[in-house]
Amino acid sequence: MASSHITWHNGAVTVEDREKMLAQRGCVVWLTGLSGSGKSTLAVEVEKQLTLAQHLAYRLDGDNVRHGLNGDLGFGPQDRTENIRRIGEVSKLFADCGVIILTSFISPYRADRDLARALCPDRFIEIYVECSLEECEKRDPKGLYKKARAGEIAEFTGISAPYEAPEHPELVVRTDTSDVETCARTIVEYLRARQFVV
Repeated sequence: MASSHITWHNGAVTVEDREKMLAQRGCVVWLTGLSGSGKSTLAVEVEKQLTLAQHLAYRLDGDNVRHGLNGDLGFGPQDRTENIRRIGEVSKLFADCGVIILTSFISPYRADRDLARALCPDRFIEIYVECSLEECEKRDPKGLYKKARAGEIAEFTGISAPYEAPEHPELVVRTDTSDVETCARTIVEYLRARQFVV
């Protein structure tokens, strides 16, 4: 904390008040997986399915936040940790508002994801978007694997930097064996089963 001269100010509206108004429970749906595994595509589809069912959801995408909030960060280990720290804090604020927040970040380090979970442990849903490295490289939607293999990108997750897969995620979806709509339905059904949505 940068200053010791700050105080948290509570409001008159509680998390429960907002959730009652929205008829849903706020939560953080944390999609993690390799580049090209389908995290962003999946988040778009889950957001669409939830919105069609009259639920308030919002996406925080790994590339999108680097255009603004995290535009000052690179991709080394310390910057990756700070990237996830900031997103964890923002996600908690959304969840406190009763929103279903969908994050799609590689978030390669377990310790960083654990810190994000610790901010709202009862409302954090880690989803491993599992896809083989071979399939991710075959897709390579941004041409990043090709550049990483050619040595043009340093510290690229899965090639020259590690990816620590979740050990105990709430859910695993396989985007190399199931289509996006099916994976999204699995996530929405999980949210219903946990009574985040009805």
